[in-house]
Amino acid sequence: MLRRPWTLRTRLVVSAVSLIAVVAAVIGSVTAIAFHSYMYGKLDDQLHSVVERAQRPPGPLPLPETLREAGPLGFVGGGGQPLGTFGALVDGDGDITASKVVEDSGLRAQESAKPLTAEQRSALEAAVPETGEGARSVDLPGLGGYRVEATTTAEGYTVLVGIPSAEVSGALTTLIVVEICVTAAGLIAASIAGTVLVGVALRPLRRVAATATRVSELPLHSGEVALLERVPDAEADPRTEVGQVGAALNRMLGHVGSALAARQESETRVRQFVADASHELRTPLASIRGYAELTRRAGGGGAGQEPDPVTRHALGRIESEADRMTGLVEDLLLLARLDAGRPLSYGSIDLLPLVVDAVSDARAADQRGTDAGGRHHWRLELPDAAEPVIVRADPERLQQVLVNLLANARTHTPPGTTVTVSVQPPVRGVGPVTLEVRDDGPGIPVELLPHVFERFARGDASRARGADGGGATGSTGLGLAIVQAVVSAHGGRVAVESGPGRTVFAVELPTDAVPADGVPADAVPADGVPADGTPGIDSQVGDRLTTPV
Repeated sequence: MLRRPWTLRTRLVVSAVSLIAVVAAVIGSVTAIAFHSYMYGKLDDQLHSVVERAQRPPGPLPLPETLREAGPLGFVGGGGQPLGTFGALVDGDGDITASKVVEDSGLRAQESAKPLTAEQRSALEAAVPETGEGARSVDLPGLGGYRVEATTTAEGYTVLVGIPSAEVSGALTTLIVVEICVTAAGLIAASIAGTVLVGVALRPLRRVAATATRVSELPLHSGEVALLERVPDAEADPRTEVGQVGAALNRMLGHVGSALAARQESETRVRQFVADASHELRTPLASIRGYAELTRRAGGGGAGQEPDPVTRHALGRIESEADRMTGLVEDLLLLARLDAGRPLSYGSIDLLPLVVDAVSDARAADQRGTDAGGRHHWRLELPDAAEPVIVRADPERLQQVLVNLLANARTHTPPGTTVTVSVQPPVRGVGPVTLEVRDDGPGIPVELLPHVFERFARGDASRARGADGGGATGSTGLGLAIVQAVVSAHGGRVAVESGPGRTVFAVELPTDAVPADGVPADAVPADGVPADGTPGIDSQVGDRLTTPV
């Protein structure tokens, strides 16, 4: 699973807070180290003072009885010592032979002094420093941390002197805790402030992105496009980073707008040329058909005489090509009108009668164009015929969609192919109506499949029925282009899937609301019977009607 990428705001805030955290950690560490050195330096100075007292020889004045009895450890209760100061006498083997620790201050210091416990002596013996080595930190059970130093008295005794370091350690711990708390609070405040400030700083970039988003949502692929979106001048100042992006986007939009305008102008000229040429060609084509018919009726030159076979064949070819050119001209005119956005005559219609009539017409055309052994097999798959399938469409144009799809299947598949037309109403009244035309022919070539809806796109000779001498003429290559244009004009979509032995054209059309009586007033009756009474259509009602035609 891919991790969601961080936004620019998150990266900036995290980077800034991380940098602040590193700087704060360095400052806090340096401060703690300096404070540790300073405080332990002061503590060692105090320890040296106690050591100096231990090194002094007894004075000339008579000492109190308690101090005389203390011997080399008399300095411990001599007054002025920090509370918790201890002294310990060490023999040549490093064992402690006597010890005292001050538990009171003032005049009662000597009387309150007590010896170290066995556990404390053991811990002290394990860390006895050498004389002259300097101070060492020792942890005594029940007493805490101490700074301990070994010295030699004037009488030649080796004495360990220690003063408690708990206050220094506590102060250092307090400093570290305060630094951590202050740093954490500062990082939280920096995160909040950074999020707000970075968000404010990125507002111009968001406005630039919003402009690009609005442009991306414009239908630029076709039609007349007015690309008026621009980044505001405040966000297009090249002196700032965001302004450089905005200015570059404005320049790009200007170039795209110019290209779109040129494309629109070119398409308009081509569309107008096609419309004008198609319109102008209708009259001469009609004249050609008329003169061909007149020549056929006039015969070989005398009244009532039939033309000779050569003339008759030539007239047939003239009429056939004139009809084909007329169809091509009509298709070009229709595409030009659809491209120009001419409004269609929409109405609420029942799709089922249109499908039945179109299949019947295709079957009749198939029978006229081939012998009994070269016909296609036509099948209908319809929903319950008692329920209309209502769509909002132009009946004439929708009929042309059906005719073109069926003609495409008839023309580009070999005899014996089964062509199935199905209608799928919306599920629970929600969604589009789906019309499918399927065949089990050879399929559309892979290289042609992405281009089947382009104008003048034609399949190869192996798929065209006319290639085997069946007599069918080739297509103009505009039928499927008209299908796509008409379906798009209705707000629907058309798609194709094809492979060896299966080709499916699927048309999705938007539905129309059905009145309370079930059928709109302008809907075509859904009686399941072709208008011209062509036999072969089963009009029985069922959950799903599957009928060979």
